[in-house]
Amino acid sequence: MEPNQNITLLTTTTDPEDVRVIEWEDFESELARLSSLSYALNEAKEKKSLLHQKLHELIQINAESLGRVNELEEMRQKLESKKLMVENMSVRSRLAKEEACKQEEQLGGAVQSLLVAGGALSVASRNLQESSRALSEEKGYVSLRNSQKTLKVRQQHMTSQISMLYPVKITVGPGQEQVELEPYPSNSLSGNPAGLKPVNQGSLTIQGLHLTMLSFRKMSFFTDKKEIQRSATALGYVAHAVSLIASYLQVPLRYPLRLGGSHSYIIDNAPSIEPTSTSSESTSNASTSTNTKHVEFPLFLEGQETTRAAYAVFLLNKDLEQLLNFIGAKSLGPRHILANLRELLRTIQSKAFIDNLI
Repeated sequence: MEPNQNITLLTTTTDPEDVRVIEWEDFESELARLSSLSYALNEAKEKKSLLHQKLHELIQINAESLGRVNELEEMRQKLESKKLMVENMSVRSRLAKEEACKQEEQLGGAVQSLLVAGGALSVASRNLQESSRALSEEKGYVSLRNSQKTLKVRQQHMTSQISMLYPVKITVGPGQEQVELEPYPSNSLSGNPAGLKPVNQGSLTIQGLHLTMLSFRKMSFFTDKKEIQRSATALGYVAHAVSLIASYLQVPLRYPLRLGGSHSYIIDNAPSIEPTSTSSESTSNASTSTNTKHVEFPLFLEGQETTRAAYAVFLLNKDLEQLLNFIGAKSLGPRHILANLRELLRTIQSKAFIDNLI
């Protein structure tokens, strides 16, 4: 090769501008330079590989640290929730302790009351045993009978006062004379003594007033208003007498009375049954509703329905029957108000009432 011959080194590109012409004299130096550059490039690649490996390890370590941080955060949240739960349990425990203390105090009071009640019960039991022991003896039985007799004499005396306050008389003869109620000599407690005929309701009066039941069954425009007022007054007298006798005999009336003179009422505590339709199309499907409130019925006709007034008289007679049955007598019938009152007064004032001791 000639000394002045040039060596041309081409790059990988075909661009003419990138073509570099190297003189032969500079070829060796350029080759040495390229060799050193190649060696440096290889070292750089090795360093890059080492750096890449170290960077990958750092990334893994960072990922693990982030995972552990997340786990620590979750554990911290769980710890906070447990602390909150423990605080709630502590509050509940304190409240339960306070409630237990209150219940303990109440229980102590209840135990104290129970002890006092037990002491009172023991005293009452001792008194009852002494009373039973006293009654088992002959003297105690005699004392009991004497007390019962004294009570019945007192009841008889108070009933006689009612008989004088509201005398039930019999109207006899054309002159309409009145005969006072006399104590019959019969010792029987039956409703109608032997040889005594039932008295007509129209022939009996209470304080001179007749009790006409016809107006309670049928009332018209021509009905005498004064007769209605007299009947209402008579029923007021009867109601007052029944109320006093029931209190003297200590008998709670099945149908209580609300006294008001000639405008008295009688109370029916039995529940009233009123039908209520459950369908607007058919009346066959009907149910009953129970009204537990008491109902008052008038013992007078003024401004009232005759049906309600008649039912009130019926209930008043039921009270008379209750008192008659209590003293062992019989009723004269559902339409004999004055006759039943007369029989009640007569029976209580009879000698058999005192002799009929338990």
